[in-house]
Amino acid sequence: MRILVTGGAGYVGSVSVERLLDAAHDVVVLDDLSTGHRSAVQGAATLAEGNFGDEAAVAGLLERESIDAILHCGALSLVGESVREPERYYANNVVGGVALLDAARRAGVRRLVFSSTAAVYGIPDATPILEDAPLRPINPYGETKRAFEGALRAYAVAHGLRSVSLRYFNVAGATGLNGEDHDPETHLIPNVLAAAAGGAEVTLFGDDYPTPDGTAVRDYIHVADLADAHLAALEATAPDDPRTGAGSADARAIVCNLGNGGGFSVRDVLAAADAVVGSPIPHRVGPRRAGDPPVLVASADRAAEVLGWRARRPDLADMIASAWAWRLANPGGYPG
Repeated sequence: MRILVTGGAGYVGSVSVERLLDAAHDVVVLDDLSTGHRSAVQGAATLAEGNFGDEAAVAGLLERESIDAILHCGALSLVGESVREPERYYANNVVGGVALLDAARRAGVRRLVFSSTAAVYGIPDATPILEDAPLRPINPYGETKRAFEGALRAYAVAHGLRSVSLRYFNVAGATGLNGEDHDPETHLIPNVLAAAAGGAEVTLFGDDYPTPDGTAVRDYIHVADLADAHLAALEATAPDDPRTGAGSADARAIVCNLGNGGGFSVRDVLAAADAVVGSPIPHRVGPRRAGDPPVLVASADRAAEVLGWRARRPDLADMIASAWAWRLANPGGYPG
């Protein structure tokens, strides 16, 4: 396949590009580099600098590069920022996302995989969460992802677009080439490792949850496992693949959760990081954050059944060790 990866200079996107190249696919990265890094685009991938919401430019790129399928990883993704600036999130994630779909339609590209989020569920009634659970996002970030998933379903019916949306919670770890380098950094594991390297102590938001150790439990998957899922999902969008329809007239948009099938508490993360770095992680306990549920764990059974995907790197210590190794090799993050 010739694949366009939006957001391919970011954390998830760059590791997915790595995996696609390893599988002998041709890759073009589309990224405006507002949060991604030019130096994260490595190997045989081609970088096209631009915004996925520029319909005319993207349509031209798709035609010029003879693209077969799109992996859409490009989106604004900070929950707190989405609450403060919802207009940016709707403009980028929804309006820009629809422009991408229209560019694909103009160029005759009918295959797309969407890097979605389990934030579409909001606070679930039960865990592990199944794909048919009610979608009740509690912030604009999750709402914009839900809206784009709805657009994918509508474009399947109207325009024969085959798509797979992958919903997941927390991604962690690194490969030898690519790792996590955000500014600001809002994710637990990189902040824990920053504290281990002499940065600010980590705050545990609440230790009185109804969980075994009192801290919130979350699902984590290794970023390389997510990249494997992206590849499997792209393969499922092939013409006449029954998973996304027997033909263009009955194309379907399907959804799969990704996860380990279990969860790790915040204290589990600290303990694993202590063991990896060889010293205690500086931390303090703060109050709970509003809206944080005790447990968020996704059922990944459908991904196993439909995509043949299961997490192959489920060990938390291994995720943290790979992230720590990348940080030690790249103490300043990406050079550009």
